[in-house]
Amino acid sequence: MSVAIYTTPSCGYCKMAKEWLRQNGISFVEYNVAADMRRAEEMVRKSGQMGVPVIDINGRIIVGFNKAEIEKSLHR
Repeated sequence: MSVAIYTTPSCGYCKMAKEWLRQNGISFVEYNVAADMRRAEEMVRKSGQMGVPVIDINGRIIVGFNKAEIEKSLHR
């Protein structure tokens, strides 16, 4: 399973999403889009959005911290 989360340091929902993933034993790669323009462009290309967090679970894009959609995408 491939999980990536696009975040910024000041985003409260990003922190909540990362904590939820950790608590549920989900490994993920984090991309700080405030510091990495290439990843920021990638995030916008994938999601059509500039808001964070954007979570990519095996190619399924979730904008925001939506637990129900995350669980559904993880097949839980």
